[in-house]
Amino acid sequence: MGGTMSTTPAEQAAMLRALELAATPGVPLGPNPRVGCVLVDDAGQVVAEGHHRGAGTPHAEADALDRAGAAARGTTAVVTLEPCNHTGRTGPCSEKLIAAGVRRVVFAQPDPNPVAAGGAEALRAAGVEVAQGDEGDLLDRARELNAVWTFAVEQQRPFVTWKFATTLDGRSAAADGTSRWVSGVAARRDTHRLRALCDVMLVGTNTVEVDDPMLTVRDEHDQPLPQQPLRVVMGERDLDPGRRLFDAALSHGTESLHLRTRDPHAALKDLFSRDRQHVFLEGGPTLAAAFLRAGLVDEVVTYVAPMLLGSGRAAVGDLGITTISAALHLQVEDVTVLDDNVRLILRPGPTEGLD
Repeated sequence: MGGTMSTTPAEQAAMLRALELAATPGVPLGPNPRVGCVLVDDAGQVVAEGHHRGAGTPHAEADALDRAGAAARGTTAVVTLEPCNHTGRTGPCSEKLIAAGVRRVVFAQPDPNPVAAGGAEALRAAGVEVAQGDEGDLLDRARELNAVWTFAVEQQRPFVTWKFATTLDGRSAAADGTSRWVSGVAARRDTHRLRALCDVMLVGTNTVEVDDPMLTVRDEHDQPLPQQPLRVVMGERDLDPGRRLFDAALSHGTESLHLRTRDPHAALKDLFSRDRQHVFLEGGPTLAAAFLRAGLVDEVVTYVAPMLLGSGRAAVGDLGITTISAALHLQVEDVTVLDDNVRLILRPGPTEGLD
């Protein structure tokens, strides 16, 4: 990238505004990154603003340039992500900035996508001054804005959040198989909020057979929201096509998918090839154990209910751990009380997989 360069206070203020634009509510969370752009003149005055509104729509730079028109010439483009240098659904932003006569470009996060990267070099080659702003926490904020997208691009697989509800003694169901409801109303509403942040809901075939879940994101009135994640079941056994998972009418026409594999690596590879970046894993203990053993759980969200069962289905299956020194340790990121449940958000420690 040629290293970082200092930016002016006006450019830093413009970057803060660009981050706000990128986070505009209602913008789809994938498969494209959320990006904001602000054009400023030499006096630091804003000439135009723009942001990306989802796949197939103009990128943030193009949006701002279209709004500025001829006034874009000689400006500085402040953008949260390095301008792309490839042709996808839209053309390269680097070429648009050059054609518009932009004098300088300041970006926060380098593009981690090898297909789209190279915009900074292309701009410099055309005589445009380029700087990567690194003042304060702007780079961290830009990465956090697209944390899941960045992870998926860098790791070439979706980010996996494993969510489960458990009793205080680690049971997800009673001995007779009943599990409704381990979690409380507030916890269930919070689960739907988190589901809405993902683009895949994933369970195993046993969960579909036993629980017949809808796997939809629903509002407080139990009605499905207009935008739904892809509903996915993985496993080799055949399933009744009448199960609710396969009923598109329950999810505003959102498709469902049966991945006939028990291999978490294969499942994530398939989903990534479909431009899916965030998997919400809500399967039972066997599926959870398979992902944990493979080292493919990146975040754990658990709702702990203040009840005891003493027996019943464990929250997670066999991990192959036989001694306390081999325990899989989790780092606590957040603890929140939701009425009668406690929500824990955790991250697994570094692991190469438990097998």
